Amino acid sequence: MTDILMPALSPTMEEGVLAKWHVKVGDVVSAGDVIAEIETDKATMEVEAVDEGEVTDILVPEGTENVKVNTPIARLKDEGGAAAPKPAAKTEDALKTEAAPAKAEAPKAAAPAPAAPKSENGERIFVSPLARRIAAQNGVDLKSIKGTGPHGRIVKRDVEGAPQTAGKGVAQPAAASTASAAAATSGIEPRKAQSLAQMGIPDGSYDLIPLDGMRKAVARRMVDSIQNVPHFPLFIDVEIDQLMAVRAKVNKMLEPQGIKVSVNDFVIKAAALALKAVPEANASYTPEGIAMHHNADVSMAVAIDGGLITPIIKKAETKGLAQIATESKDLAKRARERKLKPEEFQGGTFSVSNLGMFGIKQFTSIINEPQGCIMSVGAGEQRAVIKDGQVVAATVMTVTLTCDHRVVDGATGARFLQAFKPLIEDPVAMLA
Repeated sequence: MTDILMPALSPTMEEGVLAKWHVKVGDVVSAGDVIAEIETDKATMEVEAVDEGEVTDILVPEGTENVKVNTPIARLKDEGGAAAPKPAAKTEDALKTEAAPAKAEAPKAAAPAPAAPKSENGERIFVSPLARRIAAQNGVDLKSIKGTGPHGRIVKRDVEGAPQTAGKGVAQPAAASTASAAAATSGIEPRKAQSLAQMGIPDGSYDLIPLDGMRKAVARRMVDSIQNVPHFPLFIDVEIDQLMAVRAKVNKMLEPQGIKVSVNDFVIKAAALALKAVPEANASYTPEGIAMHHNADVSMAVAIDGGLITPIIKKAETKGLAQIATESKDLAKRARERKLKPEEFQGGTFSVSNLGMFGIKQFTSIINEPQGCIMSVGAGEQRAVIKDGQVVAATVMTVTLTCDHRVVDGATGARFLQAFKPLIEDPVAMLA
């Protein structure tokens, strides 16, 4: 018998919603078959079988929320194997009780997902979550195994019985989180949540919308960032009259191809080029040192139902405006449909958040860890400026750069904005 476990579809995933089953009891599946759809805090993703066999039990019904990673969700009978006794049916209340953590139990720090293994030549090794776990428990070196699953993926049967690597054994439990350790050593009690009634808002005077996975994830990440990252903002005004004129010409040229370049596409391109000009701003803080990123992978904030997601324009410094416009439109569309792959929204080296289309003149964003900076773009508006001693009208846009002071100092952030400003005010340089 083989248990099908709730997969970890991203390094930070701890639980998800089992949205839909594509199989039923009695179906025979092969490795690579789509068997279910899982909703994470950011996207809905299809789950493929990594082993062959007959589905004997559906342990978690579709629609169940808060299913923890590595929880058995179904069971397969291996070819020639015997079926295990069918577990007693669980009521919906029982499932909810199991999904919710016990109040009396102290919260446990989640163990970070292991980094994707790589072969000797640096190529990524594709391995199923179950096979990865078995290999870690048995001390098996995945680089020495040839996968027999779809597209050479390493599956359970490949690692079972494989020789143990000398000096390796069962993985050690993860250490407590930095935040928890800091709280313990500082002696500061964490703030206790109060009900609205305790804060003076009477029961029955409001409607309560339950928190979904995305809203919980956004809340957790933003609190972690604002508490643990020393933020500081830098502000600069840029004139965009020439940009608007160039944009009109570019869009007229691209009209036959159905491509329309937005102001935000210019901002992404200019930010990427400025990051290459000032590489110290294209960096992340780690306890081991400052990570200097090789490429400008620019995340763009996209508002979707229930929260926010940041799909990434990878290697933006190498792409033209038409390609950035095409990619950003596609990523935004699939983000709103919750169809992004984890690698399309996790990571990034720099973020751009634009509220100019809502008429917001200026705002400051919270840093999207582990990135070192985030840029907030306001609306372009007519303002009076002084040129050659004369007061003239110009279309001006305020840009705010929020920096992580552990990695980007004030002077570094200022040099980045000095490199960014002329690219926006004379965008012909971006077309070269």
